[in-house]
Amino acid sequence: MSRWQDFGLEWHESGHPEAPVLVLSNALGCTWEMWDPQIDALNAGYRVLRYNQPGHGGSAVLPGPYTLAGLSSAVLALLDHLGVQRASVMGSSLGGMVGLWLGAHAGGRIEGLTICCSSAWLGQEQVELDRAAAAREHGTNELVSPTIERWFTPHFREWHAETAVYAAMIASTDDEAYASCSELIGRVDLRADLPAITAPTLVVAGADDPATPPEHSAAIVAGIGANARLAVLPHAAHLANVEQAAAFNALLGLD
Repeated sequence: MSRWQDFGLEWHESGHPEAPVLVLSNALGCTWEMWDPQIDALNAGYRVLRYNQPGHGGSAVLPGPYTLAGLSSAVLALLDHLGVQRASVMGSSLGGMVGLWLGAHAGGRIEGLTICCSSAWLGQEQVELDRAAAAREHGTNELVSPTIERWFTPHFREWHAETAVYAAMIASTDDEAYASCSELIGRVDLRADLPAITAPTLVVAGADDPATPPEHSAAIVAGIGANARLAVLPHAAHLANVEQAAAFNALLGLD
């Protein structure tokens, strides 16, 4: 495991050093372990860079307010640090927003994008502001139950004990970092940026995702145009790569 101190971001490199580079960007409240259902297969064909958002896992709690440009520029700085000129990016939720920003504003460095259960514009800033206030007042531990309900369908929550792992991720996220990320998500509006994305883009939605319903993914595809395609996974909520790992991996050609 590696810790890059300049930006306080904890990062980890795996796979083949000479293979194409793939950056994995995690959702709010998740650490890079959210990609565990994909990592073994990805390591077989990529040089994989995983990192944690500020205040997640071992990443430092950077001073706020956070901006999408700031979080995305930290990814570019990490690539610079490693001497990587071009990479693909796969991001979930907040991580998907990072991917969209990079595709629009640093397109010359982006080979391809996979955007999972994300949005170019949520249109619910007050909801995110309320979530930020709750994290600051009560702590992320109090957000575990409602978040798990958004992340996984009732069937998955009932039959899969590993939801406890994701509950622990939420509870371990720094309160202030969680709040700052929530405020950022509430402000994001990338709709005007989408036409600038020229990298091939796969946009994946969970059919039962209450946080970013499939119409948000469809809007991303429509905004990007011919270079983007949409896939909707049935029986999946917000963490579709976890809940429907086999189907998700098949979309990526990892089966």
